[in-house]
Amino acid sequence: MTDVSLGMPQLPAPDYPPEVRARLEADAAEIISRYPGARSALLPLLHLVQSEEGHVTRTGMAFCAQQLGLTTAEVNAVATFYTMYRRKPSGDYQVGVCTNTLCAVMGGDAIFETLQEHLALGNDETTEDGKVTLEHIECNAACDFAPVVMVNWEFFDNQTPESAIRLVDDLRAGREVEPTRGAPLCTFKETARILAGFPDQREGAVAASGGAGAASLVGLRYAKGENPQPRVVHPRPVSAQPQDAEPRTADEAAPRTPGEQPPSTHPSSHDAPQETSASDPAHPAGPTAEEGE
Repeated sequence: MTDVSLGMPQLPAPDYPPEVRARLEADAAEIISRYPGARSALLPLLHLVQSEEGHVTRTGMAFCAQQLGLTTAEVNAVATFYTMYRRKPSGDYQVGVCTNTLCAVMGGDAIFETLQEHLALGNDETTEDGKVTLEHIECNAACDFAPVVMVNWEFFDNQTPESAIRLVDDLRAGREVEPTRGAPLCTFKETARILAGFPDQREGAVAASGGAGAASLVGLRYAKGENPQPRVVHPRPVSAQPQDAEPRTADEAAPRTPGEQPPSTHPSSHDAPQETSASDPAHPAGPTAEEGE
């Protein structure tokens, strides 16, 4: 029989120093007062303790449990569910590369692989200087600007492997880095405190947050009849038209010089009229026999 050692049971988490605990208790009381039920304050409280140490520690989870009358198991279940809560020491700047479908197709995978090689890091690892933690994330909710990188939840749009390298190098060197849109960049601890619900005290930071980017507002402008954008999808070339297709309009029937394309009445060749069962009785849709025959 092989001896199995289960090890010593884990000791209780150490408490915060008295002065730190007193400060956090005052902040926690302010957060809890915003909710009709104290339990609802758990998410911002986790951001609060994360702003203290840069990640959610056992001490932080115990503190949240004590403030809300929860068990540490209940707090741990929430802290481990959401990826926005760090579970180990990490960098001043969380560099998240979107590798979801659209960003991946547009170059997100290449950006992530390039940064891994450049920084000599795996996913969710931190540089030795403690400046940058690299991670791939599923979606930055900014598909209009793919591929997108986020630093402490601020947007860096339309990135390339080369621009992403410059970005992380500037962060590590302490050079000023400006997001494509949104508030000026701050450290991860400062970001966590803002997410806990405390105002951003930096001058002009709130005003700089702005709104949606221009690419996200194109559809709205179209709906309002404002500034229609030029078409980017070219008409189908003459050679791609069915040989026996008849012109649909007089303009299309007009003589054209060799190589001249007919005017298009559709924004994309993909939505041009196609043969369907309704327009082609020789090829009806649907089963040709009753079910079971």
